Amino acid sequence: MKLALRAMVLRNILCSVIALSLCNVCVTIHAQSQNDEVTPQVQQLYAQAQAAQQRDDIPTAIVKYREMIRLAPHLAAAYNNLGRLYFNQHDYEHAAQTLSKGLKLNPDMPTASAMLGMSYLEIGQVENAEEPLQTALRANPKDPLIQMALSKVCIRLRKYDQAVELLRTYTKENPRDENAWYLLGKTYLQLSEDSLGRINQIDPNSVVAHEVAGEIDESMHNYDGALVEYKKAIDLAPNQPDPHLHMANTFWSISKWDSARAEFEAGLAHDPNNCTAHWKLGNTILEANGETSEALTHLNKAVELCPELMQARVDRARALIKSGKQADALPDLLAAEKESPDEPSIHFLLASVYRAQGNTAAAQEENRTYGRLQRRASEGVAAQANESIDIKSKAH
Repeated sequence: MKLALRAMVLRNILCSVIALSLCNVCVTIHAQSQNDEVTPQVQQLYAQAQAAQQRDDIPTAIVKYREMIRLAPHLAAAYNNLGRLYFNQHDYEHAAQTLSKGLKLNPDMPTASAMLGMSYLEIGQVENAEEPLQTALRANPKDPLIQMALSKVCIRLRKYDQAVELLRTYTKENPRDENAWYLLGKTYLQLSEDSLGRINQIDPNSVVAHEVAGEIDESMHNYDGALVEYKKAIDLAPNQPDPHLHMANTFWSISKWDSARAEFEAGLAHDPNNCTAHWKLGNTILEANGETSEALTHLNKAVELCPELMQARVDRARALIKSGKQADALPDLLAAEKESPDEPSIHFLLASVYRAQGNTAAAQEENRTYGRLQRRASEGVAAQANESIDIKSKAH
């Protein structure tokens, strides 16, 4: 009587519900339509397969499930349990073959779809991986393994917009996953390269093509190459502001102040309300010859146009201090300190203002803050240098 009851319970478990789990996601598979194939021999094989799994005897469990499938070829759960074993053993080819058969019998198994898509990805059948992974993601939209697998598939299929969307969602939930950030950056870079390719296809000698090429050179610190590209853009469109401002910014980056000033002025002649250009021109004048009145003309304009441009406020304060107008410099410095309290140069200038006003205690406090932040910055630079040396040493 007990044996009969046990057999009946085992039959009900096998026929009605078989739970598959992957990454804490459970899928319940209903097998009522396959009752006819669940014979006592199939029940026994299922029990033997489960027992083998419990003692970590995976080869035996695989044999038992394969025999179950031979006797019960329409039992979807058996295919998927066997497919899961293959997947966990990294036998992705057999996993894909087995899981696809199970899903044909019962397509409503998201975990099996996820494993099938990942198996296809592992064996290089990227085109086949997309559909099952999309199905799995619809069922479990926050599953991180599925998100990452599908993003890799989209990258391989050059569906970069979809990959970006997936990776942005993933990194919001997993902000410390360096591999995800690497993939996102790589995808953005590929989109940039594709865009440049399209521009070159349209007209490789256009102003835009030369500007984009110059920006790429500039981003890689190839300033000579950038200047060549911007010069070509200026020759094609001398009355457009952007080529002049691109070239001016490159000269500014390498401290060629006279050349930078000429190009900023040329750009502003065609774009007089560009606050960043006014700021950098004022900064350029200060760095070149310290002429405060001319620099202030542009720095005042920059702050007028863009009050939140704190770099312009700091440079304006610097020019005012040089002109002996320390009191006028204080509001700009306090606004800049509020936004960037860890910037050493702001505290250095504040100390100068307080000292001129006779506020010795405040000046000393700002000097101490400046010294502390400057040491911290120096230590950070030294740490980066040591890390770079370590990386190079390990590489060698």
